[in-house]
Amino acid sequence: MITPYLPRRSQSGGQTSSYYSIKYLSNENDITLISFSRDKEGLEEIKQFCSKVIVVKRGKTWDFKKILYTGFSTYPFLVTNYISPDLKKTIEKELHDHKYDLIHCECFYLMPNIPKTGIPIVLVDQTIEYAVYQHYVETLKGFKKILYPLLWLDVIKLKYWEIFFWKTTHTVTAFSTEDQAIISKITNRKDIKLFQNGVDKRFYESVPKTPKSKHPSVLFGVSNMKWMQNREAAELLYQEIWPQIKTKIPDAKLYIIGRNAPETYGHWRAKDVVIEEAQGDGEPKDPQYYYNHCWTLVAPIGSGGGSRNKFFEAMACRLPIITTHQGMGGIKIDNFKHAIVCDYDEIAKYTIELLNNKSQREEIGKQTNLLIKNNYSYEKSAQGLNQIYQEITNVKK
Repeated sequence: MITPYLPRRSQSGGQTSSYYSIKYLSNENDITLISFSRDKEGLEEIKQFCSKVIVVKRGKTWDFKKILYTGFSTYPFLVTNYISPDLKKTIEKELHDHKYDLIHCECFYLMPNIPKTGIPIVLVDQTIEYAVYQHYVETLKGFKKILYPLLWLDVIKLKYWEIFFWKTTHTVTAFSTEDQAIISKITNRKDIKLFQNGVDKRFYESVPKTPKSKHPSVLFGVSNMKWMQNREAAELLYQEIWPQIKTKIPDAKLYIIGRNAPETYGHWRAKDVVIEEAQGDGEPKDPQYYYNHCWTLVAPIGSGGGSRNKFFEAMACRLPIITTHQGMGGIKIDNFKHAIVCDYDEIAKYTIELLNNKSQREEIGKQTNLLIKNNYSYEKSAQGLNQIYQEITNVKK
C-alpha cells in the first residue's frame, strides 16, 4: 500500500480511512506500507498492523523547483508535489526484492512514482481532485482573480492526468456512488469499484458523557482546515450564515474546530465564537467531546467529491447535520430523518428551526446513529475492499 501520508487516527479524513483500512485488512493480508510523509507521527501504532512500514521523507510543498517544474511540464502542481526520486526508487526496490500480489495506491497523484509492472494496481481515489480545484478556481474573488489563467491551466492538466490514470489503472475504486458514476461515465468503464467509507465503532457505541452546551451551539468540524473545501465552508458559515443565526438566536455559539483552525481562523475568536484544535482520542476535548457538546453540525459544502469522515463521526455520535446536496455525497440518507440536506440559501433557515426544536434534534440524532451503526462501519468497509483484492488475485481465505 502506498499513501501520501502516514495513516493515523487524526483529524484528517484520508489518514483516518487509511488507518482503519489497514487495521482491518491486516486480519487477512500481509501489508507492506510505503508512506510519503513529512513526519513519523503515528508510526509505531500503524506498525502493529503491517509486515513492514517504510517512510519516505516528503519535502516542502512550496518549493521553487517544484513550481518551475510545474510550469515547464505537463504535470499539474498537485502531481509535481508528490513526484519523488526517493519514493520511486523505494517502490522499485521493494517490487524487485519481494513478491507482491497487488499494489494499493491511495490517491492518483502518487501514481507517477510506480514503475511499469505486471502486478495489478488498485487505485483508491478518495475524491475527484480536479473537480475540487476547478470549483476553487471558478469561485476566485478579489485580487486572486489575477491568477485565474495560470490556475485554470493547472486544473486542465490535473483533469487530464486524473482521467488518464482512471483509464489505464487495473482497478479504480471511488469513495462514493456519485464519484463512481462520474468516473464510469468519463472513462466508459463499467468496472469502477466502490469503497464504502465508514466510522470506528467507538463513535456509535459510545455513551455520551459530555453534557450538551447550555447555549444553542453550531459546530463546523472536526476538520483539516488546510483542505480548501473545508476552508470555503468555514468562511461561508462564519461570514454569511452565522450572522443570520445570531440575529434570530442571540445567545447562540459557534464552534470551528479542527487541525490548523487556530492558525487559520484564530482572529475570529470572540465570546460566542470558539476556534480550537481538537485534542487526541481519549483526551478531555477530543472530537467526540465536540460532537456530544454541540447541538448541530452545519457544513455549507460548495463542491462534491468523496465522503466526509466528520459526517460519519458526528452522525454516529447522534449529532444532527445540516449540509448541502454536495456535502452529503457518499452517505445514503432519508432527508429530514437522518440529516437535513438543502440548498445553500436555506441552510440558515433550517439551522434556526433545528436549534429551536429539541425533539427534532433528538429524533434525528437517534435515527442517524442507527443508520451509521447498521451500515457504515470500518469493518464493513475493509471487508468490501478485501473482496476487491480477492477478485483480482483469485485468492480466497
